Amino acid sequence: MSSVSLTTLPNGLRVVTDTVATVETVSAGVWVGAGTRHEPARINGVAHLLEHMAFKGTERRSAADIAREIEDVGGQINAYTSREHTAYYAKVLKGDARLAFDILADILQNSVFDPQELARERSVVLQEIGQANDTPDDIVFDYFQSAAFPDQPLGRPVLGPPEIVEAMTRDEIMEHMQRTYGADAMVLAVAGNIEHEAVVALAQDMFGGIRPASRRVTAPGNYRGGEYRHERDLEQLHLVLGFPAAGYHDDDFYAATVLTSLFGGGMSSRLFQEIRENRGLAYSIYAYNAFYADCGVLAVYAGTGPEMTGELIPAIAEEISRLPGTLEESELVRARNQLKASTLMALESTSTRCEQMAQQLLIFDRIVPIAEQVAKIDAVDAAAVRRVAETVFRGRPTIAAVGPLEGLDDYDRISASFAMPAMLDA
Repeated sequence: MSSVSLTTLPNGLRVVTDTVATVETVSAGVWVGAGTRHEPARINGVAHLLEHMAFKGTERRSAADIAREIEDVGGQINAYTSREHTAYYAKVLKGDARLAFDILADILQNSVFDPQELARERSVVLQEIGQANDTPDDIVFDYFQSAAFPDQPLGRPVLGPPEIVEAMTRDEIMEHMQRTYGADAMVLAVAGNIEHEAVVALAQDMFGGIRPASRRVTAPGNYRGGEYRHERDLEQLHLVLGFPAAGYHDDDFYAATVLTSLFGGGMSSRLFQEIRENRGLAYSIYAYNAFYADCGVLAVYAGTGPEMTGELIPAIAEEISRLPGTLEESELVRARNQLKASTLMALESTSTRCEQMAQQLLIFDRIVPIAEQVAKIDAVDAAAVRRVAETVFRGRPTIAAVGPLEGLDDYDRISASFAMPAMLDA
């Protein structure tokens, strides 16, 4: 019997709970269906700056009060911004759940955006941007995103450019919040030792006054592919190589996750075994999916020395070309088991339960039962993985590279290396 319950308040806020009577904690959060892709270009970074400012004081609490009140009871509170969502979440002992709800409701409805706090937090975010720019294995993913989705919201950095963050005004931040933080774009997710009816009562009391209608605009994602190169004096080249792939709503969503897992998802994967273990061409190499509502990418990250760069991409291309014709049942089973295990192990964390429920409601407009997820993973067969591989790796590649570039071939030659006979139509 499912422990998950869902209620929609009159203002459109969805309240979802997962009661876990065997724990002593409650994890609670508000997920907002608004992120970087919902920003106008002129204020790129506003969603992230807004997330920071929400903790910098309300009509009832100072920034220090917010931190002290949650930590006085041993709790934790945090937030993050992604390209499609913004999340504010807390974890407390079960007796302190009301406090967690009250603080979350307060920062989302009563933040004052004090000009002095804004000046200080703007400086903090600018330092965060600087730190990202100084971290090549971090910033390379932003470069990849901008090359894959150029001149559109999905290609813009979550943190925003320094010059835009520097110039952003209090009025612009508040207007963005008013435009995108409608109750219909929010999910209050709670997991832990608390009953659904109690959560709904608290939600109606504390969140029932949020206006019902969001006015956010979601520009469609348009993968184009291309390249971005940044020559830097580093010991390693940091490379991301990717292709257009399934989005959350694609029929091949689960097949794409299985493909990525067996191709580059762990130490037993093809990429790790061949590129690192057999050839020693990279210290770090893995594949990942970035899923969005209407599109996605399958990409490979690798960090390698400049003397290995010339061999690295051909080796990756060779593994891609080999994959459809050499797929073995044993690696399919291993990949499916890894995905099922990670799905089921996540249930041991109330925080992860919260996040999964909220994201499923925002993405799929429903809670996807665990049994359904496991069944769909189990249903992925070799034919599905081959079909997805042959579709994905035919796409126009995107290349982002940071570091010593002398061994990196030109884009056209790299692109041509993936046009293998096994990947072409007869």
